Amino acid sequence: MKNILVTGSLAYDYIMNFKERFADHILPDKVHILNVSFGVDNLTKQLGGTAGNIAYNLSLLGERPTIAATAGKDFTEYTEWLQSNKIATDRIKILPKEYTASAHIITDIDNNQITSFHAGAMLGHDFSLQETIDKVKPELAILAPDCKDGMIRHATELREADIPFIFDPGQGMPLFNKEELIGMITGSKVAIFNDYELQLFRDKTGLSQEKVEDFTEYLIVTLGGKGSIIYHQGKEHKIPTAKPKNTSDPTGAGDAYRAGIIKGLLNKMPIDRMGKMAALASVYTVELYGTQTHKYTLAEFKKRYQENFAEKLEI
Repeated sequence: MKNILVTGSLAYDYIMNFKERFADHILPDKVHILNVSFGVDNLTKQLGGTAGNIAYNLSLLGERPTIAATAGKDFTEYTEWLQSNKIATDRIKILPKEYTASAHIITDIDNNQITSFHAGAMLGHDFSLQETIDKVKPELAILAPDCKDGMIRHATELREADIPFIFDPGQGMPLFNKEELIGMITGSKVAIFNDYELQLFRDKTGLSQEKVEDFTEYLIVTLGGKGSIIYHQGKEHKIPTAKPKNTSDPTGAGDAYRAGIIKGLLNKMPIDRMGKMAALASVYTVELYGTQTHKYTLAEFKKRYQENFAEKLEI
């Protein structure tokens, strides 16, 4: 096992279903005085956040990551879950006056969503990683979406400590300007985006894709159901998808994919094999509702890898 540092968000997700269409209850000509209430079904409370999801998937892959993030006074339940999955929580900073970040998501029958997000303790993520770096001595870190100031500070600290890191701005992209984005990607081991995020990154920085590749060792672009592409040393590696048993909920698939990439990098796998392993890790999340509800053994994972890609996996 390797020393892995995972930064990012920790959050509770409250997920609800509305068995009608939002559009049938909103009057377009009255949105300036909007006042609506939706009766919902199937309220579930899920453990989430980028750091929690990535760390959980790394645990399934046999690693014991350390999370460096902020949480609130209501985090006890989540702490116990992480510890039960052998994930180090001693570098999680608890802010006793705040609540853990939370998202409240309502989905209608057309899969339209209304979401409210309370950042809570996540806004206190601007703390130094230096003590954590000295204690954990990570071989690889991931800079996953979190509050703006924390991400900028942590990118600088990881680079100055010569810790290889993955730059993963995700949905936080609109928070940053050109100079901040270029500053964070510079010197990264990996930069990972979905295709929309990469275009947004290029629009905000004015960089061509070739120039983006110059700032990082591996540029990875995920394409949803079309697989992913890994660019490395001027070469393009097209990665196929694995076959899901169903597609219940795509939430968290990207975080699981990132865990597979981390595992592959630390085990110095060939690029194609690393990408396929990441693709398979993401499929498990898609098949179950929630981001940390799936489970598998390494033996089960290897068997399914061989079934999907007709080759053995050694991890």
